[in-house]
Amino acid sequence: MDSQWNGKLEKIDDNRWIIPKQGAMRVPGLVYSSEKLLQDIKNDQSLTQVKNVAELKGIIGYSFGMPDIHWGYGFPIGGVAAMDTESGVISPGGVGYDINCGVRLIATNLQVKEVRNIIEKIVDGIFYAVPSGVGSKGSIVLSEKEMEKVMVKGARWATEKGFGAKDDLEFCEENGALSDADPEKVSRRAKERGFKQLGTLGAGNHFIEIQAVEEIFDNEAAEVFGIEKDLIVIMVHTGSRGFGYQICDDYLEVMQRAIQKYNIEIPDRQLACAPINSQEGNDYFRGMCAGANYAWANRQCITHSIRQVFERLFSKSSESLGLKLIYDVSHNIAKFEEHDIKGKKTRVCVHRKGATRAFGPGHSSLPDRYKKIGQPVIIPGDMGRNSYLLTGTELAMKETFGTVCHGAGRLMSRHEAIRKAGSRSIIKELEKKGIIVRSENEKTLLEEMSDAYKNVNEVVDVVCNAGLSKKIAKLRPLGVIKG
Repeated sequence: MDSQWNGKLEKIDDNRWIIPKQGAMRVPGLVYSSEKLLQDIKNDQSLTQVKNVAELKGIIGYSFGMPDIHWGYGFPIGGVAAMDTESGVISPGGVGYDINCGVRLIATNLQVKEVRNIIEKIVDGIFYAVPSGVGSKGSIVLSEKEMEKVMVKGARWATEKGFGAKDDLEFCEENGALSDADPEKVSRRAKERGFKQLGTLGAGNHFIEIQAVEEIFDNEAAEVFGIEKDLIVIMVHTGSRGFGYQICDDYLEVMQRAIQKYNIEIPDRQLACAPINSQEGNDYFRGMCAGANYAWANRQCITHSIRQVFERLFSKSSESLGLKLIYDVSHNIAKFEEHDIKGKKTRVCVHRKGATRAFGPGHSSLPDRYKKIGQPVIIPGDMGRNSYLLTGTELAMKETFGTVCHGAGRLMSRHEAIRKAGSRSIIKELEKKGIIVRSENEKTLLEEMSDAYKNVNEVVDVVCNAGLSKKIAKLRPLGVIKG
């Protein structure tokens, strides 16, 4: 496969580009990007992957690429596709290995000036309270029986065990659990990998950040979210750890057999899939739901650990410190949703891989508190720049099945980032910017340096200028814990 895109790309406007329907494509590709970002997007295989996804059976509307798009397994990261539930397929490559990798944002009532002198203590406290990195194990060790409960209940398991408050669930996508999870559809090997990893931060780009609200763009929405300029917020980015990885790995083997069994033609073996209504498709979906629920429980347990650190350092309860969950969003998941297609409410299976749900105002799935303004959308940048809190829009519902980007998106592979970084000290570079960082090893920091990512400001501008999302607040990192 050629690594550079040389195919046709038609400009619709300053933020939209069409890959025309051609060959075996069932629908066109629709890519959201500026002219500037497009130059980098063309340099890997991600646009070819958008084209390949458009060949999948049952795809509806478009094969989408978000402005943070880059090459991934099967689907591009930043890829979105909705499938007809009768004729369509479901593909593990459209969800990814880290099932329900996602982000949550936690508010506080603390001002920047109140934490400036103890930011290092906060970062160190969280770094030691939340194990991180490849194979890390936490203090929560699950029995087989409890593991099954986690798979079914998700974040609710954590709150019932005292790891959080009940109203945390109200501010999680899907209230922190998908109801179709079935532990019987998960392998013994996957369960074993999950027994000791709950409450831990994954490796690579996973992180916990202590952030300052740097700028407010919409005062009314910010007030609803309980934030204002110079307040401290905490962002958590992690997923289902080795448990979700193993579920994906197991079902990729199942899907390789399924494409032969059902005579499914695909342009890339990494797009292995099965009909949604087949045994294999149903089994994968139920196993994926179990992985997603584990991830919600994981982020909930991490939130509890963070609250404990703040309580200890400030000698106050988390309630009096205002440590409330603003929202928790998933960005690696497949879900059955109702969308308006040609004027008719239609149930579809939406694959979002490295893409965030962004439902508009009034949607029935949103907490009552957010119905007027739309779903919170959390877009992390890189550890040296900034992140954003946004909301979904009505246009996103009509155009992208209520979806936007999930982050800045990589410019370099991890290997390339390490090579280009050379002997740089990322810790010292960030310290000069007033950012304290902790990681299990410096290699991770080289992989995750700002240069390895697109500029999140440019990425977010695309989805906002396209009308898919609306900026609420800009968030600046003060302290970072990297997996």
